[in-house]
Amino acid sequence: MIEQTREESDSMGNISLPEWAYWGAQTQRAVENFGVSPLRIPVAMIRALGLVKKHAARVNGDLGVLEKKLASAIEQAAQEVIEGRWDEHFPIDVFQTGSGTSWNMNANELIANRANEILGELRGTRSPVHPNDHVNRGQSSNDVIPTAIHIANRMRLDPLVEAVQQLAASLRSKEKEFADLVKLGRTHLQDAVPMTLGQEFSGFAVQIEKAVGRISSTTANLEELALGGTALGTGINCAPGFAEDVARSIADDTGLPFRSSPNKFEAIAARDAQVELMGALNTLSTSLMKIANDLRLLASGPRGALGEIVLPSLQPGSSIMPGKVNPVIPEMVIQVAAHVNGKTVSVTIAGQNGPLELNMMNPLIAHETLSSMELLQNTCRVLAERGIDGLEADRERLEHWIEWSLALVTPLATELGYDQATRLAYQAYREKRKIRDVVLESGLLPEKRVRELLDPARMV
Repeated sequence: MIEQTREESDSMGNISLPEWAYWGAQTQRAVENFGVSPLRIPVAMIRALGLVKKHAARVNGDLGVLEKKLASAIEQAAQEVIEGRWDEHFPIDVFQTGSGTSWNMNANELIANRANEILGELRGTRSPVHPNDHVNRGQSSNDVIPTAIHIANRMRLDPLVEAVQQLAASLRSKEKEFADLVKLGRTHLQDAVPMTLGQEFSGFAVQIEKAVGRISSTTANLEELALGGTALGTGINCAPGFAEDVARSIADDTGLPFRSSPNKFEAIAARDAQVELMGALNTLSTSLMKIANDLRLLASGPRGALGEIVLPSLQPGSSIMPGKVNPVIPEMVIQVAAHVNGKTVSVTIAGQNGPLELNMMNPLIAHETLSSMELLQNTCRVLAERGIDGLEADRERLEHWIEWSLALVTPLATELGYDQATRLAYQAYREKRKIRDVVLESGLLPEKRVRELLDPARMV
């Protein structure tokens, strides 16, 4: 079946595009120029662009620089974008012009076409609502896209924090559950002094709780909006009061304390807020990697290695070895962490590429930050619900490793001296005996004192 098309024009001439499409000529050129990946605009960016266009139209109408009838139609069309009615009409590749102009024009053209329909006109007429003259009034791609990135990042932040807090709570629960279970500590992957399994999980919990604080600390900078700076930060072609009024209107709509950036030159030229955000996400990813690897080690075996904890059995682990169960959730977490670590490098490089007055890697920054936030949110919830909540301790295994540990000799150093304690430890190691038996046999200390000193519960 032959697809129906229509003709539209821009400053470069006519171009054909699908009859059903709400985008216009500039979007179509971007589609034809940038088709290098399967990646498209993040949904959160679509919602943020809708918010920007909705409140820009409202304020322009209030300021008298846009006819009320046109402003109302633009608002209605932008609200439909916010509600997700036109997501399939954002077809442009993430990898495109660095300012994100194509995404901004995609929103302008879509909203203009839809507004004209609302006003009883045909799609593609660019009249009475024009994508540049009316939808983009008082704006530039250079301030719209950074503003949308900040809005999208900030709106995704609270759900992410909630998921991280859920994981922290799960770890705290295990800390309490395992508070009295004494186990062997390990440093350099070698036997060390005893601790409790609860203490081990308390360390995990604090790592994740600190991640909440690090992520939350990025909110202030994300709440500053570049809108009103237009091309460079000077605010050319923007009505007085526009920037402050739009920021206030977006804040009222979202319930988040967005405000106009006090310095639009920084807000347009630099993406330091996103580099800071990715630093917090990178730290969370690093913590998740450490915790997931530790869970794999603690659950290893279950008979040929540590086997101190038992992870939930979720699926068969081998196509050839019957009964084998793998630590699938920790392995998933490790891969996510590595992926986000890489995205952090990507955003770091992107943040450096802001020559003079404009960052030229905005679309990549938008994609990397938002996809990282969504991925980490989902990962923390899955780890909490399918990895931590059902985790159990193997008490017999914990006792076994403690009893055979040579590190139990450590308290003896205070009474027998370091050298004598070392000789006893090496003797137990060579003879493959328990340190308790070797010390009792030596007769260096009374039996009661030996049992007191070598009681693992007294060492934690």
